[in-house]
Amino acid sequence: MADLHQTEEPCEACGVVAEIGFLIREGDEVSELAFDGESQAAIESEFAPYLALAQGVNSNVKHQTIYSDDGRQMTARLQFECSAEKIIFDLKSRSLTAR
Repeated sequence: MADLHQTEEPCEACGVVAEIGFLIREGDEVSELAFDGESQAAIESEFAPYLALAQGVNSNVKHQTIYSDDGRQMTARLQFECSAEKIIFDLKSRSLTAR
């Protein structure tokens, strides 16, 4: 089992990835997002562009949504087929977050 607190120095070839804040790690295919809103409909409306973006990265992306008991908070999990797709989604979704 790998040590979760292990720090690795990126190699010269991987330097660009490290400089933008992402290291590709095997098994890191899930992106988790949190949303707040007045209703489930409002939250779904806010989540829709993220889901569309994820499906644009990989049409086979799997998603799961979990709502709080009062329906005002939702956690969405997007599972991609590989770590690189998750990173592509994370980078592209920054433009949605910047609104």
